[in-house]
Amino acid sequence: MVGRGGRLPFAYRRGPVTIFSAIIYISLLTALLVIHNTVPSAHNDYIPEEISLDEAWHDLQRLTKSFHPYNSHANDDVRNWLLLRIEEILGNGKGPSARVSEDFATVENDLSSNVTSSSQGLSVYFEGTNIMVHVKGTPEFSHLGAVLVNAHYDSVSTGYGATDDGVGVVSILQLIKYFTTGKHRPRRDIIFLLNNGEEDFLNGARVFMQHPISSLPRTFLNLEGAGAGGRAVLFRSTDTEVTKFYKAAGHPYGSVLTGDGFQMGLVRSQTDYVVFNGDLGLRGLDVAFLEPRARYHTSEDSTRYTSIDSVWHMLSAAIATVEGLALDKSEEYQGRVSNDKRIVDNGGSRAVWFDMFGQAFALFKLRTMFIISILLLVLAPLFLIILTVVLVRQDKWYLFDGRVVTINYDAGPDEGQLPQKYKMKGLYGLWRFPVTTIVSVGLLAGFVQLTIRVNPLIVYCSPYVVWSEFLSLFFIFFWFLYRSADFTRPSALVRVYSLIWLFILSWVGLVLVTVSENNYQLAGGYFILFYFTSIFVATAISFLEMLVLMKKRVYLEDLPRLRWWHKQNHKDDDESDDTRPSSHNRQAEDNQDATESSALLQSSTSFQGYGSRRRSRDEGNAEELEKEEGKFDYFGEEQHWSGMLPKWTWVLQILVLAPINIILVGQIGLLITSALRQTPADGSSVAAAYVVIAAFSILIVLPLTPFIHRFTYHIPTLLLAVAVGTALYNQLAFPFDQGNRLKVFFRQDLDLDTGVNRVSITGRSDYIHSVIDSLPSSRSMQVTCNPPPQENRYGLLDCSWQGLPPAVVPRDPSVLPEKSYIDYMHLDVVRSNLSSEGTITISGNNSRACKLFFDPPLSDFKIVDPPNAAEDPRFKPVGPDGVKELRMWSREWERGWKVWVKWGKEGGLDGRAVCAWSDQNDPEAIPALTEVRRYAPHWVTVSKTTDGLVEGLKRFKM
Repeated sequence: MVGRGGRLPFAYRRGPVTIFSAIIYISLLTALLVIHNTVPSAHNDYIPEEISLDEAWHDLQRLTKSFHPYNSHANDDVRNWLLLRIEEILGNGKGPSARVSEDFATVENDLSSNVTSSSQGLSVYFEGTNIMVHVKGTPEFSHLGAVLVNAHYDSVSTGYGATDDGVGVVSILQLIKYFTTGKHRPRRDIIFLLNNGEEDFLNGARVFMQHPISSLPRTFLNLEGAGAGGRAVLFRSTDTEVTKFYKAAGHPYGSVLTGDGFQMGLVRSQTDYVVFNGDLGLRGLDVAFLEPRARYHTSEDSTRYTSIDSVWHMLSAAIATVEGLALDKSEEYQGRVSNDKRIVDNGGSRAVWFDMFGQAFALFKLRTMFIISILLLVLAPLFLIILTVVLVRQDKWYLFDGRVVTINYDAGPDEGQLPQKYKMKGLYGLWRFPVTTIVSVGLLAGFVQLTIRVNPLIVYCSPYVVWSEFLSLFFIFFWFLYRSADFTRPSALVRVYSLIWLFILSWVGLVLVTVSENNYQLAGGYFILFYFTSIFVATAISFLEMLVLMKKRVYLEDLPRLRWWHKQNHKDDDESDDTRPSSHNRQAEDNQDATESSALLQSSTSFQGYGSRRRSRDEGNAEELEKEEGKFDYFGEEQHWSGMLPKWTWVLQILVLAPINIILVGQIGLLITSALRQTPADGSSVAAAYVVIAAFSILIVLPLTPFIHRFTYHIPTLLLAVAVGTALYNQLAFPFDQGNRLKVFFRQDLDLDTGVNRVSITGRSDYIHSVIDSLPSSRSMQVTCNPPPQENRYGLLDCSWQGLPPAVVPRDPSVLPEKSYIDYMHLDVVRSNLSSEGTITISGNNSRACKLFFDPPLSDFKIVDPPNAAEDPRFKPVGPDGVKELRMWSREWERGWKVWVKWGKEGGLDGRAVCAWSDQNDPEAIPALTEVRRYAPHWVTVSKTTDGLVEGLKRFKM
């Protein structure tokens, strides 16, 4: 505290609080936004001489020059190119010889592995065309399990597959090059898997399990893409021990919260991770691109919308992780092979992990977090209770003291000792935080609901405008209510009471997190642990600073003397910045019972008389009294004893509270926003993104609330303008643009018996009609709209009409398309002499993907031709619900399948046979899809609805 000559630059007053808090929040939030939206430049990093980013980029361009789903001829072209590219890499190795020895690296061109699997009434038969490169480790570590590195080289039928999963593929090509030189030879074997067929039921990874080499790995790294560009995020990991190798990545990025999302089933799509971990029992990591989802599975998933920096971000993380796994000498991951060929008993502890500004990576065990949580839940309240007891015993516990005490003062020789009542005001501000929080949250919820009702998809393209609105609104609501209460009932206890309430709320939150840690193995609540810890430390500081206070008894005895000195020394102070009450307030106060804030005598003459008597009595102690009075430089009309409190401790508190919580909460909020904001186009809840943004906005502002009443009007006024502008924008702006297009889903169904075709587009119900009206073929046609057949597609409509006929099968130009449909599929159905058995032979012209639907469900089936279809005890061909649908994929074109079927009920079998066509590289093959791309509004992009873009149907009976 500085006397009349000046003030501390960081005193707990309006100016310093406003400026210092604003600097902290603005600088950290800006840094978070910049880092979140910027891919680290590859030019600023060290790149090993074996790695060529230019080469990787050219490979990516070659890989993505056409759509290449499994059921396309372009897929075969990509496969052949990959084999040649791998041979080129191995032929130009920089090892001891000009060519990499086959004893060191071998290529497995798998054209024989098949798999049959099932899930919830769906069975799948798949023939693989995977490519594997086996790089051998050093002989002394040959007994250790291998490292599997996986990416899939097929794309979806509507996307070029640059990030899903082209970047993963070219990363593997560079990793092969990196590890096939003598300089980087691994200790463990490494198996690089380029699988085909991931996009449709993760078939490529499942068929890999049928190859003998699949018995070698014990750990894995899966490279994937669920967005289109940006940074590659650590989606999930199995345990702490494998995650430690990702820690060496130059630019780590991710949070364990995304892994919890998969574990709780909140994320619909899956990756090959679930096969390697769930079916094979391996331990490993899932690294994938996350955003923007509007480009995912569309033609915008191309090299145009990604960058060489994105390639390096994934590749550099892969190098660090794979090198760490491959050089590891421990037997940590060995486990044992069970009867069903699955690796079991291979240990591993659940991990907690998150990055800090994309530069540092925190990693610890969930068990450690659980123990720390338990200790904090017990010790933190206990520590505050002990401090409370100490303060009470020292008579320094000013909190909760609502007494009105009577003090005698010397009124002079005539009047003698007269009583004066004083309010301790220890309850002032007690209920301010909960009431303000409830009202502010309620008001913010109203604005959230307004946005959802009026313009529910604005977050699709403008998430940061939504963030700005919600942050500004919550701050304004809280500030206004706190300042209003502070104006009518000022209290120095607002800060500590706010911290106590925050402590209680965060303690309850930590209890819930601790339960989820122990019962459900969920680690995503780690930020609550830090949140609680910071609040506890800040609360403890407020408790500790009360130790410097006078004992209440001494304070009350000296109050008349010290109050007089305060009046004398501050009567000429500048009272302009809201720190003193107005004359009107002072006059009103004269009519009330005296409090600490009241003058000791109600008339100025009496006070001056008292002062003159005190001066004559204390002239010899004037310097000591001046020193004592310095302790009572209280703020405004707050309690006088608060002037004894240190004026700088709030700086410690805000430094403890704000930075760590802004960083952790902000990073998580931005990550979840990126994951959720464009999922309503897929049929996910519209409200989810808004609730997340609102909740995390509240969590970001709450650490500021103990100090918010000290803010001047300047920041709230600015934020009010921001809130008004962003609120208007969020209600009125169009929610899509060319960088954030609305995704719609295309499907064309052919009735091969009648020749009728129907084009179906599925999309948001509030915009789908605008899309369909823009298509020439829909005019004068009857458009039928219904909820989509898929479950949990909220807010979507499936609209269909008789569209342009496809030409996915070569035909005589003189023959009408409808007349050629009979040649699209060959179907032969034979019922055996037994009552509930038969065989179905099916093949598609210019297709290698067909499926069968059964009513009633099959109780058993077997692929008769091609023969020797493998059976794996890890995969049951028939699930507990029987077979309602059987999907079949062939590596050969037009060969088809012969299937023996058996159903459990008496009577016949009704069914549908469907073959799919997914190759749209020729724009004339599917004119209806070409029409959508050409005529749909510029703010629309298109993706596939199901396996085939065109599906031809025939019905059968047995």
